[in-house]
Amino acid sequence: MAAKDSDVELAERLQKAKASMVSQLSRVIIGQEQVIEQMLIALFSRGHCLLVGVPGLAKTLLVSSLSRILDLEFKRIQFTPDLMPSDITGSDILQEDPATRQRVFEFVPGPIFANMILADEINRTPPKTQSALLQAMQEYQVTASGKTRPLPLPFFVLATQNPIEQEGTYPLPEAQLDRFFLQINIGYPTEAEEKRIVQETTGSGEIKLEKVLNAKEVSELQTVVRRVPMAPSAMDLAVRLARATRPVESNGSQDSVKKWVAWGAGPRASQALTLGAKARALLQGRFAASEEDVLQIAKPILRHRLVLNFQAEADGVRPDDIVESLLKTQR
Repeated sequence: MAAKDSDVELAERLQKAKASMVSQLSRVIIGQEQVIEQMLIALFSRGHCLLVGVPGLAKTLLVSSLSRILDLEFKRIQFTPDLMPSDITGSDILQEDPATRQRVFEFVPGPIFANMILADEINRTPPKTQSALLQAMQEYQVTASGKTRPLPLPFFVLATQNPIEQEGTYPLPEAQLDRFFLQINIGYPTEAEEKRIVQETTGSGEIKLEKVLNAKEVSELQTVVRRVPMAPSAMDLAVRLARATRPVESNGSQDSVKKWVAWGAGPRASQALTLGAKARALLQGRFAASEEDVLQIAKPILRHRLVLNFQAEADGVRPDDIVESLLKTQR
């Protein structure tokens, strides 16, 4: 009974923290309520985010503002074509002892050794360097100079990507994309929102943000999310949706999947749909995840895990179109 009471207290703490975080972020980022919600879902699900949007939509500002609200160590990595894996993970540096004059190699940690990582314009660096994040994002540890070192927890990667400027970029490999819990597509603001943005960012006022949660509290809240109950029908829906994206499934995928999808989502998508639904329910003040929670997070979780074929590109079909067609059969 004490454990349940503790979970209720943590859930109430999460809802209060969410209200404070959303309130503060809304003072910096005009609109984008769904973007903020999806980012918080990923954070408390122990997942990572890929933010995709054209320049000027405050992707970097959103991440840096979240880092100011959370009392976590934050590092920004500007991805460039000449960035090397060791620039991210760290490397051994030859050091000399001033007293003995003896020279020894000492490991100097890279910027990956932090709680929050902003991988800015991640597709501007070659796959060799992108792969430096693979182990970190999945295992929360880094192997460098022949030794495996744990990363500080919680560990949260937010990567940004420009979808329209492809010159001088390197597409993220499917294995890298699958490590991201969800992909958040950031669109243009409405006219009313844009007027507010112009009004509030061209004045002399300065917005001060206050810390809401520290590392220990974030870790505790991530743990309680995993203990949220989920209806068997909702979990079945999460698995069915992920499997329905695979054209090779024997149970008969939709015509749109067979026509336009080369490879569908793997089991990691089923796990993400389940955890994301639990986090969404708790963030909205509910103590059980439902089928509606699964449906609401399906697009950001599935869109980057679908590999479309040449026919889809020729027909102008997007991953969101495929997921939407699948969702219509489930509503």
